[in-house]
Amino acid sequence: MDSTDKTFTHRNLPRLLLQARESVMQHTRPSLREHGLSDQQWRVLRVLGEHARDPAGIETGRIAREAFLLGPSLTGVLARMERDGLISRERCSQDARRTVVRATPAGLKLVRKLSATIQAHYAWLEERLSKARLAQLYALLDEVIALEGDVDDNDMNEEAA
Repeated sequence: MDSTDKTFTHRNLPRLLLQARESVMQHTRPSLREHGLSDQQWRVLRVLGEHARDPAGIETGRIAREAFLLGPSLTGVLARMERDGLISRERCSQDARRTVVRATPAGLKLVRKLSATIQAHYAWLEERLSKARLAQLYALLDEVIALEGDVDDNDMNEEAA
């Protein structure tokens, strides 16, 4: 056996998480496509829908973080969504270097419409897994995110020192 061969003792967690995401998205994508949305556009709309009551709008940096999109990708996604009448953009009143985004009434209507489909899928998942196991899955994912976030924060603090 070659000394460069490695035996992994754990399953590939990032790949499993991606597989789980793709499995869940298989149920959601047809509804998104029916309304002409990409996965990325839906993530942006969902973020904007979650913050729809904020009259100041949401800064693009926050959207990028919450929708897990890189800045250059977000720029293109927002341009298409603005062209399609789903969002509006304007300069931040406190800092003209920043841009704030809001879902338009048409965008919010689409969020409400798609949310019903997505909620139905979550209800199906809950029925198959059980409410307790789905809650446990959410809790475990939150815990992994927090643990890995702590590692990133510590690494950044050490680099800054």
